[in-house]
Amino acid sequence: MSGAPAPAPAPAPAPATAAIVAVGNELLSGKVADTNTPFLIAELRELGFPVAELRTIPDDIDRIAGTFGEVAPRFEAVFSSGGVGPTHDDLTLPGIARAFGLRLVRNEELAEDLAALYGGAANEAVLRMADVPEGATLLRDRRLAVPVILVRNVYILPGEPTLFRKKFLAIRERFRRDPFHLRRVFLGVDEPAIASALADAERRFEVAIGSYPRYDDAGYRVLVTVESKVRTRVEDAVSHLLAAFPAGAVIRVE
Repeated sequence: MSGAPAPAPAPAPAPATAAIVAVGNELLSGKVADTNTPFLIAELRELGFPVAELRTIPDDIDRIAGTFGEVAPRFEAVFSSGGVGPTHDDLTLPGIARAFGLRLVRNEELAEDLAALYGGAANEAVLRMADVPEGATLLRDRRLAVPVILVRNVYILPGEPTLFRKKFLAIRERFRRDPFHLRRVFLGVDEPAIASALADAERRFEVAIGSYPRYDDAGYRVLVTVESKVRTRVEDAVSHLLAAFPAGAVIRVE
């Protein structure tokens, strides 16, 4: 008996992608632990805006210019972390200006914000933070004394973790997209026993499948994740995998 052909899977939305560039000698030397990028990756993931590339580079204007010039055209949004303070090693703004072939100019509106924030301590070193790439946009929010600087698709954020989080949270909703749907399968077998099943399911259902072994007392041997922006693809892939895995392999599914 012939029947109607099975409907084609729902098309997966093309995800927006982001890159993060963390600037600072202190990160590369280990003097300061980078807490900004893990925070931002988690936030963007929750918003459905995944990070596809992460760079950590030194306080060197040539490296800054080269990195942003190479990264910015390939992503919808790029986030910088660090290098925007009043000291000699804060080179992110002039580096980004050089990356795009822009002049570095003093933004008087931003200078007024900095003068109001710092009061009597607002010397020339402070006001230098108002020297931004020409044409930069100031993203204001009532929660921010100083706005986020946007240069083309590069969102410039400070390296200090409290300010970094505060500034990102003020612009967070700009990056909300369709959410990811995720299922986790915990297994009591090792990866060789499931490798072919994972490859087949990822290809067949057009989902992203990850496999993460553990060699400690976590209570499982491998965690398999299945994700997509199309929920039905995830559910269908998980059902297929549960049938394909060796008998007794599955510990739990979340």
